[in-house]
Amino acid sequence: MKTNVGKTDKSLRIILGVVIAIAGIYYQSLWGLVAIVPFVTAFTGFCPIYSLFGINTCKTNIKAH
Repeated sequence: MKTNVGKTDKSLRIILGVVIAIAGIYYQSLWGLVAIVPFVTAFTGFCPIYSLFGINTCKTNIKAH
């Protein structure tokens, strides 16, 4: 898996995961488990949907020669 999630994207995914988890706990709903998706993609740095569409928010410092 090639990293395709950048720093800002990771931060937003973690915040989104926390919000979803808190809502799931507050409303006592299993939908809070959906928070696992943004957490996993943030911490692994890989988003399968980004891969399908060729999106990459990860900045690289490698210069092509």
